[in-house]
Amino acid sequence: MIEIKNITKIYDKQRAVDDVSFTVGNGEVVGLLGPNGAGKSTLMKILTCYIPPTEGDAAICGCSIYDQPLEVRKHIGYLPEHNPLYLDMYVREFLRFTAGVYGLKDVSDRVEAMIKKVGLTPESNKRIGQLSKGYRQRVGLAQALIHDPEVLILDEPTTGLDPNQLEEIRGVIKEAGKTKVVLLSTHIMQEVEAMCTRAIIINHGKIVSDDSVSHITSQQLTEKFHQVTR
Repeated sequence: MIEIKNITKIYDKQRAVDDVSFTVGNGEVVGLLGPNGAGKSTLMKILTCYIPPTEGDAAICGCSIYDQPLEVRKHIGYLPEHNPLYLDMYVREFLRFTAGVYGLKDVSDRVEAMIKKVGLTPESNKRIGQLSKGYRQRVGLAQALIHDPEVLILDEPTTGLDPNQLEEIRGVIKEAGKTKVVLLSTHIMQEVEAMCTRAIIINHGKIVSDDSVSHITSQQLTEKFHQVTR
């Protein structure tokens, strides 16, 4: 579970995240929806212990971001917005390296399973630097999943994917959401409708709407989103 309690992040005089609270439970795929600069990435960096909040607290699977940052990271698979990869490494080499960082056993089997799961097989013998943006995004998703984390935090996970790739990666994320906690950010409303069970709309660091996707019509979601992007 993700528990967020009154999280605030202030940069100089700007409140990038402003008194945000919510929880995400197992089996939920929650879309954090908002325009660029709304505070989505800042909140995700706080949850993954990359930056501390100014105020408030959060816990991942019962582990505090303050007191147990290493434990928090063990429970999380994280795909940042700007996907950092070692471009000189081959796909399998990079995934083996990532598996080693987590101390996994049966590394080769796990790497091959991830390559198949995210649809990397056609490009799996290439250096990462030779891949298209969409396939690099798949490598990033594979490294986020490789240690079978309880929680997935995905910042703009479908960026750069063509329509065919988009459908495949949506399927991977929705499948993961059956057994994991998934929090993903996007500024594209259709992504929330396609993948998520719940939509949290954020603007200027504040939550302006939080509802189940099944309880809100597409038109209502559109109207709420347009209200905050005007």
